[in-house]
Parts: sequence; C-alpha cells; structure tokens
Amino acid sequence: MHHAADTPEPPHLFTPLTLRGLTLRNRIAVSPMCEYSSEDGFSNDWHLVHLGSRAVGGAGLVITEAAAVSPEGRITPQDLGIWKDEHVDGLRRIVAFLQEHGSAAGIQLAHAGRKASTRRPWEDRGRAEVPVEDGGWTTVAPTAESFADGYPMPVELDADGIAQVVSDFREATRRSAEAGFDLVEIHAAHGYLLHEFLSPLSNHRTDAYGGSPENRRRLLLEVVDAVREAWGEERPITVRVSATDWAEGGLTIEDTVATAAVLRERGVDLIDVSSGGNVAAAIPVGAGYQTALAATVRRDAGVRTGAVGLITGAEQADTIVRTGQADLVLLARELLRQPYWPLHAAKALRAEAPVPDQYLRAF
Repeated sequence: MHHAADTPEPPHLFTPLTLRGLTLRNRIAVSPMCEYSSEDGFSNDWHLVHLGSRAVGGAGLVITEAAAVSPEGRITPQDLGIWKDEHVDGLRRIVAFLQEHGSAAGIQLAHAGRKASTRRPWEDRGRAEVPVEDGGWTTVAPTAESFADGYPMPVELDADGIAQVVSDFREATRRSAEAGFDLVEIHAAHGYLLHEFLSPLSNHRTDAYGGSPENRRRLLLEVVDAVREAWGEERPITVRVSATDWAEGGLTIEDTVATAAVLRERGVDLIDVSSGGNVAAAIPVGAGYQTALAATVRRDAGVRTGAVGLITGAEQADTIVRTGQADLVLLARELLRQPYWPLHAAKALRAEAPVPDQYLRAF
C-alpha cells in the first residue's frame, strides 16, 4: 500500500524546469513584447532596463521582443533586430545582466511577412502602412495578398526568397549564440511569415510550399532545422504557434496538434501556444482564454507547452502548471504592470522567491 508521502508532488509554479542543458528557476516566463524602441535594429538602454527589471523581479525566463532576422522582417522600422553582427554587442550586455540576476535569456527570432512595414501602434493614423519615402519597404509573403485594408501589398516569395529566409534565421541563430542567449524561440504565430505559410487562409501556393498541410509546414521545418544546426544540441528551441486562426477554413487546434507532433520529432523542446493574428476574426477573449489550447497540444502531441494569454493571478498560473495544462506560464501585460509579479506570486503561494539581496529588506 502506498502512503501519500510516496507520491511525488506535482510540479508547481516555482518548481525548476529543465529543457536540454538549461534549467529555469521557475515556470514563469516573460513573453516577447514589442517595444518599438530601436533604431536600425539596435538594442539600447530601454531594452536593458525593460528586460533587466523582469529578471530582478524573479522571472525564470526572460524572452526579448521579436527580433527581426532581416530588415524586411521587421513589423515596424523601430523593431529590434539581429540581422547584422553589429547587433550582437548590445544584446550580449542584456543577456549578461539577465543571467547575472538568475533569469535565463531567451530571444524570439521573427519575420513579419505581410504584416511588416507598418507604423507603431501608438502612431497609426488610419493607415498601418509605412510608405517607402517614410522609411518603409516592400514586404514579402507566401501569396501576394495584403493582411487587411491599409496594409502593404506583399510580393510573393520565390524559391530564392524562401532560401534567403531560411538562411536569415540560421545567421540570426548564430548571432544569438554569440550574444550568449540560453534559448531561442521561433515566431510562427500571430499572422507573421511562418504562420502565413502554415495557414490555408494566407497560403495559396501551388508549389512545394503550399497546398497540403505537409507543404504548408515545409518552411517552418526548414527554419527549425537551420536554427538547430546553428544553435547546437545543448540549448533549447521553442516555437510560438497560433493554435487556431479562429476563422472558417483556417488553422484548427487539430492542425496545430499535428504540426506540434512533427516539431517534437524535429527536436523542438516546447511549443508556446498562442492564437489568432492571421486574419480578422472574432476571438472569445477572456481570462486564460488560450490555456485550453496549450493543454490540448501538450496532451495530444506529447510535447511540453507554454501557456500565454490573459494570465494574471498567482493561483491561476500555479493551477495551469499543477494540473498539467502547460509546463511554462508566459506573462506579458501583467508583467508590464508588475515587473515584480513573480516575487508577489511566490508570497501568495508560500513558495521560495528569488528576491535580490539588494531588495531583501522590502520582502
């Protein structure tokens, strides 16, 4: 007869999580959040303080905002970039600070596809598109269809263009390793380029990169392989997906489970499960509205997942981990409001919090 003491406790929010050679001190991650504060892709003091304060606040993993793998991969002219070697030094300084304060440093590698060359959200005056004369550029996509009215009309990528995208992700990964990052996340969600290829609503190609689910997945898998080759075996790779397009004829959770299973076989260590962003859709937004998607991917694809989307409470986050819905909880806006959320959550959950020595007297 087993005694209760023999049963291992399920993991909770403040249990370490090991992904390959990386162990996170807890299950709390800072979700990538665009700051639109770069010039020519360079990080600066804003990024250091913004990301650094979340490490001081106790997060286990701090992921940069989307870092563009090429200039035309930026959402706005003010996006963070990692398309040239000169970007590495500034990022290295940020990585060192995060690691020194106990957080793992992650970078999200991204290409905005047809949602590129747009104004910062707080600048939008009716049209999202930034014209070329104001610093905009020609955008690319799987198919020459714009995202929405007021967005640029993209050029359809040809075989050379696709090969260039794969190469850009590989080179960005090499730079990420040089900067000392612990983890890379490939952005294949929110209607950006890799998601555009995955979704039948934005990919109307008839070549090897369109049509069947296998063909629509091809570019993502080529990117994953290129990233792994440049990144090595020791460090983890995560992929952010939009689990559903929330639209008729678009990606469904079943499609995403199938993709996640293939990604797991390719050595992806965790699927960061978001949703939407590729076409206008009515999304049933509410507290933890995407968590069930992360739980389904975890259960049906047999892969670790991260849950993201309106997660704000300590109990809520802890329950997600304890009940096996996800292995990692990613917070975005709540960590903008409260950079020290993990320290407060630890107190609420009676867990050990990594309070910096300098702040002990307050805790």
